Amino acid sequence: MRSLVSLFAPPCSPSSYFHLKSSQISHLLPVYASKSDYIAPSSLRLRALQTSTSGENEGSRAGAIHVIIGPMFAGKTTALLRRMKEESCNGRDVTIVKSNQDDRYGLDCVVSHGGVKMACWALSNLSSFASKIGADAYGKLDVIGIDEAQFFEDLYEFCRDAADHHGKTVVVAGLDGDYLRRSFGSMLDIIPLADSVTKLSAHCRLCNKRAFFTLRKTKQTKTQIVGGADIYMPVCRKHYIDGQFIKNTTNLVLKTTPKDQQFCL
Repeated sequence: MRSLVSLFAPPCSPSSYFHLKSSQISHLLPVYASKSDYIAPSSLRLRALQTSTSGENEGSRAGAIHVIIGPMFAGKTTALLRRMKEESCNGRDVTIVKSNQDDRYGLDCVVSHGGVKMACWALSNLSSFASKIGADAYGKLDVIGIDEAQFFEDLYEFCRDAADHHGKTVVVAGLDGDYLRRSFGSMLDIIPLADSVTKLSAHCRLCNKRAFFTLRKTKQTKTQIVGGADIYMPVCRKHYIDGQFIKNTTNLVLKTTPKDQQFCL
């Protein structure tokens, strides 16, 4: 007696069943059920394959994480806004989140140094984002942009869950290093999660060569100080080293010089 598979399946070798398209499988399965109460083991495997395939199509979508890093004035926010505009033009639902610590241009917009802006959500942490906009709105989102991401302590957990479990594309922009060239926040922690990493450079304010570092011009030593060109400038390696040397020397002189004599310096 010929097997049910050989009776009703298209002619092919046994090994080629594993290469059938899901549309072929869904066409074959009702035939087996209608011809006999006996379901051959091979059709059980096909049924399992169909269930797995349809589950992937209906209940899940692949997420992604794209990271944009670099010093200040490198165009990170500009690149983020450009990517969000492209995604929106392609019919995807997008939104941007930024830290509420960044109030340089107000809290309702992400604004690049060039003046390009987009409305955003300003939050103290990313874990509150879904509840802030509502479950339905969050479920409809395709792309989430995060600006000044180094300020978020829960960046790693949010990006991982959004991409791995919620199928979101997350585009993250932030400083990879602070003014001492140490890792800033969780920016470097998310690189192992990322699908792509783009490191941008600026132009050195002193020689116009490529700048990969941020030099703080003030004496303040706190890591997180929000500011612009009044506090920071992008520099090349040579001028970063020179700048740090000048700052350290100046601070040493100021510490060892009586205040009534410092006006002469």
